[in-house]
Amino acid sequence: MRSRYWLPIVALVAVFTTPLTTPPTPAAAAVHQQVSDPVAPAGEQQETNLKLRYGPAASTTIHRPGSSYVKVHFAAFKLVPGDYVTVADPARREVHTYYADLARGSGYTKHGDSGFAALSIDGDTAVVTLHTAGPRDAARLAGLGYGIRIDRYFRGFTQDESAARTPAAFSVCGTDARRDVVCYRDSHPTEYARSNAVARQILDGTGYCTAWRVGNTNRMLTNFHCMESAADLASSEFQFDYQCATCGGNDPRAGVKVSGAQFLKSSPLNALDYALFSVNNFETIRQFGTLYLDPRPPVAGERIYIPGHGDTRPKRLSLFEETQGGATCKIDVVSSGVNTGYRCDTSGGNSGSPVLAASSHKVIALHHLGGCPNWGTRITEVYNEISTMIDNVPPTGGNEFAMSLSPTTATIDPGAATTSTVSTVVTGGSTQQVTLTASGAPSGVTVTFAPATVQAGASSSMTIVTTAQAARGTYPIRVAGTGTSSSQEAIFTLIIGGAPPTGCPGYETNKSGTLTSGASQYQPDGQYFETTVTGPHRACLDGPNSTDYDLYLQKWNGSSWANVAQSTSAGPDENLTYTGTAGRYRYRVHAYQGGGAYTLGYDAP
Repeated sequence: MRSRYWLPIVALVAVFTTPLTTPPTPAAAAVHQQVSDPVAPAGEQQETNLKLRYGPAASTTIHRPGSSYVKVHFAAFKLVPGDYVTVADPARREVHTYYADLARGSGYTKHGDSGFAALSIDGDTAVVTLHTAGPRDAARLAGLGYGIRIDRYFRGFTQDESAARTPAAFSVCGTDARRDVVCYRDSHPTEYARSNAVARQILDGTGYCTAWRVGNTNRMLTNFHCMESAADLASSEFQFDYQCATCGGNDPRAGVKVSGAQFLKSSPLNALDYALFSVNNFETIRQFGTLYLDPRPPVAGERIYIPGHGDTRPKRLSLFEETQGGATCKIDVVSSGVNTGYRCDTSGGNSGSPVLAASSHKVIALHHLGGCPNWGTRITEVYNEISTMIDNVPPTGGNEFAMSLSPTTATIDPGAATTSTVSTVVTGGSTQQVTLTASGAPSGVTVTFAPATVQAGASSSMTIVTTAQAARGTYPIRVAGTGTSSSQEAIFTLIIGGAPPTGCPGYETNKSGTLTSGASQYQPDGQYFETTVTGPHRACLDGPNSTDYDLYLQKWNGSSWANVAQSTSAGPDENLTYTGTAGRYRYRVHAYQGGGAYTLGYDAP
């Protein structure tokens, strides 16, 4: 893959990183004397050699202080069916899950070899853990080559590193007037809502661009210089909802990340500079809405706005040219070759951003060049080439609204609860009543809304409550907003319990369960085990944090079960040893205070 980290230069010939197969057309040359907004250099690849085998301590951590993200690459990945690997941040704000059958789990990217890379983890730490569905013969599996090997990872530059590597923003025209998109949620609700369909692209683990959903189907657009081939798409991931929760708060959400699917059509940098493609796990990003193309010539002086991820930062909106409340962004040059020009602020990383007309809130240009004025390919030129591949007809009906969730995912233990804010925004016509419902919740999970009906433009609080018996797993909960003239859907990903606690490795038998406070369970599986010789019993109990669990070993005396050993310290974890004669035994696990999932490991004579 060719390098795309272009420095700000003004000579036409240096805009391109490799020799062109054909010279630039005169129409393109008219604006290519300006500066290209490059793929922002966002990170670097680091070599490593970390192995994670079956057995004790099946977890490893990659930590690079100050890094903006960590993206783990697996050179080898061989698991027993049913077992899985998670890549998560320490707080499990983001959790990506991978099985032996990669089609079962989270999205992933390919980087020109036989391995694959997990989706990135925001922040400077990624925790990689191997989870088993039952007891495993670690020595035998190691001999058969089971386990994983991490040969490298990608990490995002620190703020200081980014500042040192990224040239001055040639595309900021005067004072940088961009602000976090949330700053305009109340003053410009439609512009804010349209920005939801815009995502940040991580290219090959080390670069950033902007991409966005177009039309009613699974279609996305960005620049060709951000994605030149199917291989580039396979190495890319797309992060929706990466934006700050508060204006100027520097508190971005993790959002929703998906990988690329099909590379559909493109036009090179010296022509129209676009790439049309689709993504995997499309249902998870439908909630962020879409954009439509306005295939007409721009009009001199018409108001425009540009959402995007310039400088790799959380999504910002370019609405004003110099100062808030001052002159708004507008079309300054109607036509120069295939481009239109404007002084709306952009910078490296904005490549691929949509330029929207305020009159229709549809896209009239695809941003790709800077230099003040900055330049976008007129979308009518792109539409002429892709019109048969997209559904560019908005739903009929005068009143429309958009709906989003914050957060969009949560990981909780059985018996716990979580909340998410359901926000609605009027995007067309007048307001309407919206009734909120949820589907897809598993047994033991209830979803409620307060209030259950809102006026479009208002918010509701969604509460998800699980019982102690709720089964572990990942569940997409579909949140529907049904209005009087239109409807919307969003997906909330609920992860119950993650993996069972793993604080008791190395025992011959492993069991797990879930308790409510005050309850007991008997292991193995409500039954007993039998020994035929005298010898040592050894057991370990790993209970949920902030609880008090106790462990009892019981033996059948011919008429009842009697305690023969116990461990009842104050806390969630217990250990016991006991030398016993032949007979029938069982373990009693008691939740003295608090509840949740536990694991029990034990050896018998």
